[in-house]
Amino acid sequence: MERLWTPWRMQYIAADKSEGCIFCAALAQQNDRETLILYRGQHAFVMLNKYPYSTGHLLVVPYAHTADLSTLDADAHGELMALLARAIEWLKTASRPEGFNAGLNLGKAGGAGVAAHLHFHIVPRWSGDTNFMTVTGETRVVPEWLDDTWSRLRAVISP
Repeated sequence: MERLWTPWRMQYIAADKSEGCIFCAALAQQNDRETLILYRGQHAFVMLNKYPYSTGHLLVVPYAHTADLSTLDADAHGELMALLARAIEWLKTASRPEGFNAGLNLGKAGGAGVAAHLHFHIVPRWSGDTNFMTVTGETRVVPEWLDDTWSRLRAVISP
């Protein structure tokens, strides 16, 4: 039998699951490398997903702690969309993916892992990147450490 070592998962399994919002907590820490925040705008920010579907899986998140897209003002809406476009360009430059999945899961029933604070996902895709591991083993194979991905993406981001 083959073994797939994923030591980074143990950190998640053993960690205390805080009651607070992971996005608000990341913003408050002011340590962007540690919290995987790549870019801070006026109304929204971009960060790496700590438990990605693929290398470079990004989240675009408004500063406002809300689950309701309609509560954001026009400036926040505009910046969210602009950051989605910019983040895709950053990924194209840094990783050369062949495509993307981008979207928003609203509410727990809609698939939101953090339902109280809306966020967009950008998942870079390459031809043939899905395999039996996800389907049969409920395991993701991510070929790069998050810190390396953060460094590579941060290098192509300009304010």
